[in-house]
Amino acid sequence: MLLAPMPQTRPVGTGASSSSFGALFGWSLRIGDVVAVTVAGVLAYYVRFGSLDIALEYQRHLGRGLLFAILVFTLAPLYRSWRGRGLAGELWTMLGAYSVMFGLAIIYAAALKLTSDISRLWWAWWFIGAVAFGTCTRVGVRGAAKWARVRGIDVRTAVVVGSRRDAMRVVDHLKRQPWAGIHLLGWFDTGNEFDTGPVPEGAHLGSLLRLRDYVEQVPVHQVWLAMPMGAQDHICLALEQLEHSTAEVKFVPDLVGLQLLNHSVEHVAGLSVINLRGTPLTADARLLKALADRAFAALALIALAPLLALLALGVKLSSPGPVLFRQPRHGLDGKIIEVWKFRSMRVHQEHAGQVTQAKKGDSRVTPFGAFLRSTSLDELPQFINVLQGTMSVVGPRPHAVAHNHHYKAQVQHYMQRHRVKPGITGWAQVNGLRGETDTLDKMAARVEYDLFYMQNWSPFLDMKIIAMTVLKGFIGRNAY
Repeated sequence: MLLAPMPQTRPVGTGASSSSFGALFGWSLRIGDVVAVTVAGVLAYYVRFGSLDIALEYQRHLGRGLLFAILVFTLAPLYRSWRGRGLAGELWTMLGAYSVMFGLAIIYAAALKLTSDISRLWWAWWFIGAVAFGTCTRVGVRGAAKWARVRGIDVRTAVVVGSRRDAMRVVDHLKRQPWAGIHLLGWFDTGNEFDTGPVPEGAHLGSLLRLRDYVEQVPVHQVWLAMPMGAQDHICLALEQLEHSTAEVKFVPDLVGLQLLNHSVEHVAGLSVINLRGTPLTADARLLKALADRAFAALALIALAPLLALLALGVKLSSPGPVLFRQPRHGLDGKIIEVWKFRSMRVHQEHAGQVTQAKKGDSRVTPFGAFLRSTSLDELPQFINVLQGTMSVVGPRPHAVAHNHHYKAQVQHYMQRHRVKPGITGWAQVNGLRGETDTLDKMAARVEYDLFYMQNWSPFLDMKIIAMTVLKGFIGRNAY
């Protein structure tokens, strides 16, 4: 007996058809990005010079730009499946990838002194045009995908299995995201006699024991298991019911209340594992960030060399002692690193294991040191740390080792900050969380911002933080 009829509002495409169209959409984006960069460069030349007869030097810059585009776009998460992902999020990712691509192309050209006769206005028009064309490509591809899904192409049918509360969470989420192309047929309950939650919207298809008969009679592409992680008996029963089905099985565990950090699923030693707390950056992302860090630091040190020399002289004349202050702090994975700063205090001796934070009107701070600290110029030698590979340009600020030992027992998830390299500037700092952390709430807020950065890292976010640091981050009322 057919347990629930297949909805007749639209035809549903087969798995093969959906897979083919999904691949077509992905390749359309890849080709579209290359075309966007190429066409934007040509049109930018026409806008700047009024001719399509592109000079040889500009042709070379276009060619190098395409090579950087292929490299960056391949490493960036531009072409992962966006089923269920909003357009705004995809455009932010695209903007970040395009920014990194153009940034690397300009840095490469500047390092080889290839930019002396190249119009900066052309670079600007090229970037703006590429972003505009890339945006149009994505809007067009999504429009085509929506058109296809209305006609039953590239659509996945799905059922949900779980208690009322757990099933309702998944059902409501899928219904709020129609662009995902997931057509929900209904839900099965797990027969929990203590389950008194609200009934999810959509067809109630019966108990879990009827799942086998249903998937044998109705084309189902996906089965979503919405259950607590401890519901092993129900999970095993569901898999047993699906033993002869070719449907994809997706497990949506109840992780409410858990602090997750870049959770994901992967295969390790032949075992499928769910990462509840993983590294925020993939291997490709770490490589890209490391290359960008070192290139930026090298250029910064060259450009700032005269200023660094003047600041070093000012420190030397301000009070007796070394120009640089070197302090051990925790770096990536909690390893001890040596962080460099211009010395801003008079030489003094701390008690063993104690590091006293600078306070407003601190007598240890020299007048020149107060200027350095208020403008963050004392941090500039940390570009050397970036070249050494112990720090990043952007990341959670490193704290003194003694402060880490003090706060890790009082601030939840405090040590998770060390899953990435510490930075010269960070998301917390550009949002006003700088200087003395004289209360526990201030440190907790800083950690919260650091975790947000780690969970939402992208090349664009790094560039945004750098821009915010340049525009408003050097002068801070809390830095003294």
